[in-house]
Amino acid sequence: MSTKRLYSSQFKYEALMAYQNEFLTISEVLKRYQISEYAFNKWREKFEKEGKSGLENFSTKKFYSKEVKEAAVRDFLSGEFSKEEITRRYEISSRTVLQKWINKYNSHRELKDTGKGLTLSMTKSRTTTWEERIEIAIECLENGKDYQNAAEKHKISYQQVYLWVKKYEIGGAEALTDRRGRRKEDEELSSEEKAKMEMKRLERENERLKAENAFLKKLEEIERRRK
Repeated sequence: MSTKRLYSSQFKYEALMAYQNEFLTISEVLKRYQISEYAFNKWREKFEKEGKSGLENFSTKKFYSKEVKEAAVRDFLSGEFSKEEITRRYEISSRTVLQKWINKYNSHRELKDTGKGLTLSMTKSRTTTWEERIEIAIECLENGKDYQNAAEKHKISYQQVYLWVKKYEIGGAEALTDRRGRRKEDEELSSEEKAKMEMKRLERENERLKAENAFLKKLEEIERRRK
């Protein structure tokens, strides 16, 4: 009995690019890569709909954290990104999966962690300190939000960098702390605690302005080099 051959996503991509970029006919591609026309057409359809992520083989279910799901949905609802861009950014298995999260979110149902353990897309994750998260977020902002470069350089996931930068932009350095336990309500705080919180808020604002200024200077330098 013959067994079904499992092709890697890279193999599928090379076959599609041979057809697209080398101007080979489908028959020539089938002969070169020893594949069936049915398989080739299926890969091409998946690639056109979902990009390279559509060529991946998922023998096991991928896992996603609640934080990643919510960030992906918010990005879509912002109108700034297409489903294809979001599935690539968060390494989601398909646009169908993303749409399920969107539907659930719009139905006011809670998005929860899927399963246990790390996702395939989170395999580069590692424990980081508060100082590291601040440093990485600021560095990424200074480099024009190059999330991929920051992830590779610091050996963490793309999602982590993206979420840290988002949090830093909104809440400054304090937003990157590992928050555990219930936060005190404003009326429970003493005058001293309120003063400390105000100082932290001003520090965050100062840090944000510094990061923005550094980023603008970087852009100006790039523009000068282009002239």
